[in-house]
Parts: sequence; structure tokens; C-alpha cells
Amino acid sequence: MASPCRASGAPTDPALRRLGDSRLTRRRATLRRLRPVHSVGLAIAASVAACGTVSAQVDRQWNGTRALELTERARVLRRSTVVDSAFRAYEADARGFVYFFIDRPDSEDRTLVKADQIALDIFWQAPNLTKQRIVGLRDEKVLPTNIRYHLDHLTVVQDDFGDYIRMGAGDEVSRVLHPLGPRSENLYDFQLADSLTLSYGSGNEEVRVYEVRVRPKRLDQPGFVGSVFLDRATAAIVRMSFTFTSVSYVDPYLDYIRVSLDNALWMGRYWLPYRQEVELRREMPALDFLAGSIIRGRFEISAYDFNTVLPPSFFAGPTVTALPQAQRERFPFERGLFHDLDEEGLATTPSMAEIRAQAVELAGSRYLTGLSRWRLHLRSVSDAVRYNRAEGLFLGGGIQLRPLNDVLLRTSAGYAFAAGDPSGRVFLTSERSAVVPTLEAYTHRLRDIGPLPGAAPFLGTMAAAFASEDYLDPFFARGVSFSVGPRRDRQAPTLRLRVERQTSATDAVSSVAGVDFRPVLPIDEGVLRALEVAAPFTLPWRGQGSLQGSVARLEDNTYRSLVGSLRWARNSADPGWKASVHLNAGATSGGAPAQALFLLGGRGTLPGYGYRSFVGDRYALLRAEATRALLRPWLGLRTFFSVGSTSLSAPVGLSGWSPTDSDGLRPSIGAGLALGWDVLRLDFGYGLRDGGWEVSVSVDPRFHPWL
Repeated sequence: MASPCRASGAPTDPALRRLGDSRLTRRRATLRRLRPVHSVGLAIAASVAACGTVSAQVDRQWNGTRALELTERARVLRRSTVVDSAFRAYEADARGFVYFFIDRPDSEDRTLVKADQIALDIFWQAPNLTKQRIVGLRDEKVLPTNIRYHLDHLTVVQDDFGDYIRMGAGDEVSRVLHPLGPRSENLYDFQLADSLTLSYGSGNEEVRVYEVRVRPKRLDQPGFVGSVFLDRATAAIVRMSFTFTSVSYVDPYLDYIRVSLDNALWMGRYWLPYRQEVELRREMPALDFLAGSIIRGRFEISAYDFNTVLPPSFFAGPTVTALPQAQRERFPFERGLFHDLDEEGLATTPSMAEIRAQAVELAGSRYLTGLSRWRLHLRSVSDAVRYNRAEGLFLGGGIQLRPLNDVLLRTSAGYAFAAGDPSGRVFLTSERSAVVPTLEAYTHRLRDIGPLPGAAPFLGTMAAAFASEDYLDPFFARGVSFSVGPRRDRQAPTLRLRVERQTSATDAVSSVAGVDFRPVLPIDEGVLRALEVAAPFTLPWRGQGSLQGSVARLEDNTYRSLVGSLRWARNSADPGWKASVHLNAGATSGGAPAQALFLLGGRGTLPGYGYRSFVGDRYALLRAEATRALLRPWLGLRTFFSVGSTSLSAPVGLSGWSPTDSDGLRPSIGAGLALGWDVLRLDFGYGLRDGGWEVSVSVDPRFHPWL
């Protein structure tokens, strides 16, 4: 996956190398004898469970007297630290991970592309000299990419960014005044939001902090948006968590940057870097394709050694240097390359989600994205071009707009040439609050009876266009829906009300000589009114689940349905292998229309049986698969197993249907090849009960939403 990041070099410094690898042994000894007095870390993120409110009254007015006095104390302290005669220098170790993902902005699903692990020696000397040396660096590409990082993505922040915040060597954020920089009161508003006592570690140690919220006086200028946590006794910075206004971003690809910096108290007096986390997200500036790239970096800094004597010329030259590649790759890392993903997972971390939520409250979502106010819009490749027997050739496109600060509008339109029908969609939402309302109106929307897709949409188009194999059982809908649910970084139920007219599709292309598709199944037509509730949830062993229930009425028939899915996947700890288990099940009550039934069989569900040959108003399907790399990343060996059943309690009263259920369990087994980072798959499946062999070409399901 390509990224718009530009490369920065990291030359080797012989003077640094002469310090010798023996420093690593000395540093570990230092770590054992010198522990921080206070190690705050992520305790603030969990303060709801681990802190109490200090009894002192907090003035929550913007630019109140106490807020301004406190920020001035913090400014004075930042200036005085550099002239403290008792604190002249330090050395420390830093260990970090940088992960590169692709994601969809309408879900929390993320796909790992590349992982990096970094080890640093860091140095500081009064008044403001810094040096960092990359002593260990290794990486692994999980998907193809040519990304190269700016140096500050691979290093740590030693001075809370100084007076001006600069990121990506100025290519991402050029010059944003620090909230505690010189004359920052002229640019920022300050609010003393809370006074907290934080407990951490074993709970025996506490630190009292003030949370000061910061926002620019003018949101149309570059600025910091977030919070600074200040030690109540000294006004030293304990933590900063923030993002930027949209005009702060230099790179037009940038959606946002979020930063969390934690300091710890050393020698009972000095707050120095302890843990840091940064997340950057990019999208194409001219096209809203519901696809973005995310860089997440997290570092921990420890083993401080104070007032060490360094050569006078030590800080000359570049501020970041690196050992030769062979030495970096031999570094004895204490943890695995994917350790941080095993701890945190792929989704947005709690600290990044909190930064986003607070920034929206302070500034509104429009002022937090660097992307253009309007862009071209495509949900997927198939929204632009597709082919099937109900539409023939379909072409479409759309536009994304932000008419108001916190409102997102997406519109799309298209035309099915063989059917002679136009289609359209309007999508309107706002993420100003934790509860997100969404209104959607559509006409001639293509639907599939399902419940699970037989192929990625783009592969379905190829099969229909060149082999007369259409994996859809289509019908059309026009109507409106309104839903309320959580932001995508939260897990909570979504409630949706839907009113639409559903109509049967017809075969619009089989009249052409040489084209012969399987018949199109008719549906029970009419106006549908439905109330739906969808609830995601987590499962043990890092599983994910979802449950969706609905009460619906089609014309004069009322029915209910309940469907659910459970999923476990293991694919981050070792890219040499991965495995997953999926369990899907569903049921509808009596009186359900034909389009609410479940279809199983063939590719996508039970390989080796007739495609969607089993019909039911109840179904269950278990699928398990594993992939082991043989010649990474080009070739892997796949094995899979599935078993499922359908049960039909009443006949379908529509001509064209001759449904039968599965008459019990139908198992399948198979093996295949995973090609090119397991993006493309060639599988051979066999139906073990009255089935046969089936050969299929498919794409990793992670990429289906974009196809």
C-alpha cells in the first residue's frame, strides 16, 4: 500500500558509535537502581476507576483567573528547568512500535500492512541540546507497501515539543504554538476543567494534577486542541493529550494527528518522558473512497542516567543518527515485533478515542480534519462500475460535502443500462455528540437475499461479465432509514427505523445470444416497515460478536428475525500463519417474506454443494480456516472446514422457487493456496455429504468492502 509519507534519512554517527555497546549493560544496571518516584503512564486514561476528586473548588470558566495563573506558573517552570544547576544532562533508553494500517472510516475494522520495532538511546544536555540514536530497528511487511517514515515517527519527544510543535519535519505540522509557549494566552483559551488525585501501580502512590483544557481563540488558525495535565504542586507537565485544528496540517492527505505524551517524576523533582503515543490518519484529498491509512506509534522511555559527562562535540551534527543496518537488525529486543498489537489490538486505543471525543466537544469535528470540505465519493469499486443479470452494466459516482461544521453529507447516483433504471442515495450524519444520528434516502438500491455474499463484488462482476455466473440473488428497494448509534470508536447498540418498498428484479441480460444465467428468484413485494436493533460485543480470547434483531411488517404480514455472528481471528502475532473461526446463525418467524429467508451452499458458505441450493427460515453455519506461509509473502497453504444447515418450516408460495432445506448438517473440507500476501486465494473444496468438488478463486474478506 502506497503512502504519501516522504522519506527522511538517518545517517550513522561514528562519535555515537564510539560510546560502545557496553552502554546497554550499564543502562540496564541503572534501570534496576533508579526507578521513577511517580510513573503515571496511562493512569489518567483510567482515572474514572482510579482517582478521586480533590476537594478544592475548580473554576471552570474559560480564561478564569486560576486557569491563567496556573498556565503562567507552568510557563515559568519550563523556562527555569533549562537553567537548573542540579540537572545538567541525562541518558535514557526508549523502546517503541510503529504500525501501519489501512481502515474504513465507517467502521473500526483495520488491516495491518507493516510493523516496525525500534530501540533508541536518547541524550539531553542543558540548556536544550538533544540527541537520539537508533540502535535497533526491524520490520515486517504483512501487505505490500512502499511506505517510509519521517524520522520523528521513529523517535521520541524529549522536551514536550518546545515552544512550537512541529511534526513530520514540518511536512505534516509546521509551526503550532505550544499552549505553554511564549504569549500563548494571546492565541489560546484555557479552562481549569478538573483537579484529580491519580492512583497507580499498587495504589500506594498518588499524584495530584490539574487538567487544563485548551482551544484556540480562532478555530480557523493553526492551533492545539486538547488538555494539559499539570502537577498540582509544581505546575510541571504530567501529561498532554491533543490534536490540531484542520488548518494546522500542511499535508493535504492528512485527516488528523492525535498525540498523547506522559511524563514520570524522577529524583523526586523532574518530570521527564515516560510513555508516548501518536496516531496519524491519511486519505486521498480528492476522493472519499472510505479508505484511509493509519500510522500508530507508541514508545516507552526508561533507565534514566543523570548528569553524565558527554564530549563537547557530542551534540554536533544531526539530532537523530543510526547504527549501521546490520547492527540495528541484531539488536536484542526484549519483546516481539507484534507485542503491542497483542496488548492493544488493531482498533483505536482508549487514549486516542478520548482525545478525539474531547476535541470534538471543544472545537467541532469539521475543525479537526485536514481533508477538503468537498470531495468525490465512492463507497467501493462496485459503486463506480459493476455488472450483473439484474442491471447489466452499471456506472455511478458521488460527492461528499460538509455543509456545516459537524455535518457530513454523501450523495451518489448511477444508471443501470440493461434495466434502464437510475439509482440514487443521500446519506446525512453528524458526529457532534456520542450518539450519532444518520438519515439515509435511496432509490433502486440493489439488495441480495443472502445471508452471506458468495464472492467479493468485483469478482462477482468479473464472473457475471465473462462466465455468466452471477453470485447475487437480487431485488431492489427504495425508501428511507433513520438510525441512532455510537461513534465508530465506541461499542454500543444502534437503533434503526426503515421504511421502503421492495420489488423483484428481472433478468435484463439473458436475452443476449450466448448469455444464460440461472433464474432470478422473485420476492414478496410491498412496503416494508422495520425496527432494527444491532449490538456489537466482545468475546473471550479477543473474539468479536454481533447480534441484530428486528420487528418488521411487509404489507399485512408481521414477522420477527434474529441473526448473530461470532468471530475469532489470530493473525497479528506471527504473519507466518493465521487462523479464524466464524459462527453465523439466524431465524425468522412465520409469515416472513421470501427475501428474509437464508440461502446456503457453494462458495462463500458450504463449498462442494450447489450454489445457494439450501433454503431455510433458520440456519447455522460454522467456518474455520488456517493459513501457513510457505514462501512468504508470495505463497501460503490454506486449509478450511465448514458445516452448516438450514431448516424450512413452511413452503415458499412464489413461482420460481423450489426450495429445499439441507436435511441436517452438510460438512465441507478443502485446501488451497494463498497468493501474494494472502490477498488472492485458490481453493479446492469438497462436500462430504452428497456433494462434489468445487474450485473457486476469491479475495481475502478484509478487502470485500472496497470491492
